Amino acid sequence: MRERYDVVIVGGGLSGLACGAILSREGLGVCVLEKHRVIGGCLQSFRRGGYSLDTGMHYIGSMFPDQTMYQYFKYFGVLDKIQASPLNFDGFDEIHFADGGVYRHAIGYGHFMETLLEAFPNEKDALSAYCSLLAKVGSLISPEVLRSGRFSAGGFDYMSMSAYDEIAKLTSDERLLNVLAGGLFQNAGHSRKTSLYEYAMVNHSNIEGAHSFVGDTQHVADAFVDVIKSNGGDVFTGSEVTALSVAGDRLETVTVNGKDEIIADNVISTIHPAATVSLLDNNSIIRKSYINRIKTLENSLGAFTAYLLLKPGVLRRSACNFYLYDTPSVWSAYDDSGNGEIHTMLMCHQNNGKSEYADVVALLIPMSYSHVSKWADTRTGRRGEEYEGFKAATAEKMLSFAGGFFPELRSAVDSVVTASPLTYRDYTGTPDGSSYGIVKDYHNSIVNHLSPRTKVRNLFLSGQSLNVHGCIGVSVSAAVTCGEIVGSEYLAKKIGYAEVS
Repeated sequence: MRERYDVVIVGGGLSGLACGAILSREGLGVCVLEKHRVIGGCLQSFRRGGYSLDTGMHYIGSMFPDQTMYQYFKYFGVLDKIQASPLNFDGFDEIHFADGGVYRHAIGYGHFMETLLEAFPNEKDALSAYCSLLAKVGSLISPEVLRSGRFSAGGFDYMSMSAYDEIAKLTSDERLLNVLAGGLFQNAGHSRKTSLYEYAMVNHSNIEGAHSFVGDTQHVADAFVDVIKSNGGDVFTGSEVTALSVAGDRLETVTVNGKDEIIADNVISTIHPAATVSLLDNNSIIRKSYINRIKTLENSLGAFTAYLLLKPGVLRRSACNFYLYDTPSVWSAYDDSGNGEIHTMLMCHQNNGKSEYADVVALLIPMSYSHVSKWADTRTGRRGEEYEGFKAATAEKMLSFAGGFFPELRSAVDSVVTASPLTYRDYTGTPDGSSYGIVKDYHNSIVNHLSPRTKVRNLFLSGQSLNVHGCIGVSVSAAVTCGEIVGSEYLAKKIGYAEVS
């Protein structure tokens, strides 16, 4: 670790790695600091019982040539280092209701419409308007926009618009309204909060080109590390930033593990904004009112994951994601489940790339931190029998819920591994184990969409709490932040015109 860097990046998740790839590619001396021993944040994988388990990146959209994420990954320099394959063209998402209704979201807007028209033959106008709306919002960050020298063509009014209200204007068919929102889990969605901007960006990206990574997602994080190091940058794990020292209006030093100091010309913090401001010393010029506002912003729910380790050669792998509902209202299922009952679940088969049979199925439900807060002061692996019992009971409820839709699932299970919001808190550093950072509530869009700039001239923010969450939101956020350092128009065009290295 050198004494001085052009840019020190706090956090080694996708946002930090993307910032590191961008700035090292542009010739700056870069250092990425990650407090855990494994790099990657929600890209990291871990092993249990001979199985490799992914932590959070279940699928990625816009990955066909000349689509947005494809273009970003091309510029990052990782496109030829990773493996990703399209999900099922006829249904990358399957929406299942407890009454037996099954509906598919297909890849490509034309195919998407045709598939849903089979179930809703009288809703052609509504589906056409829905597709046009999503495509309009999604195109605001397209490669064409990048080539014009902008990261976004505007559309920020959509941040103050309700996704539910705008979609409800298109159809009076309640079942269609719920089917269209079937993947709302990935938006941490709710009728009273989710903005049209966030909803449309995520759903457009998936309809346009939903893919899954082949093998574990750790290889994606490792690809970014290779790029950063090949460009002369440094990446350190086990390196927790414990203080940010400010003199005047500039940040001067970054303290690592309570002892080592690094002089930084610029600092990008990709950890949660509340965690970032907590690192600033008392000489900070950032007002206490701003710090208090950041610390009191609402965070999205966490998640509880049950990893089903399967018997070999029993369950065929499905190249799609299953959203399961036992409620007639998809739009309220996310928050309702956070209150302790299971009303919605995301089920996905990891893509091992080796066999037509699945070896791991992940079941995810939203979960409020309140369900695990009694163990907040304990350490991973040392939380006691009561906590282990809670996890086992929750996993059993989840398996029973999923088994109501797929009866063959239980007999295929060899063993179960679990992760609670506490697990995610400990390994990703997000307050209360939040899955998606700060809630993007359309009622307060100015407040909950943060600027990458701070009152400290050389301290910048990045990550999913600033923009749309997920891979696409984090990638765009990283580019916008790095544009503050190297020039926005310059960087946008570099990304837009990038070729595979």
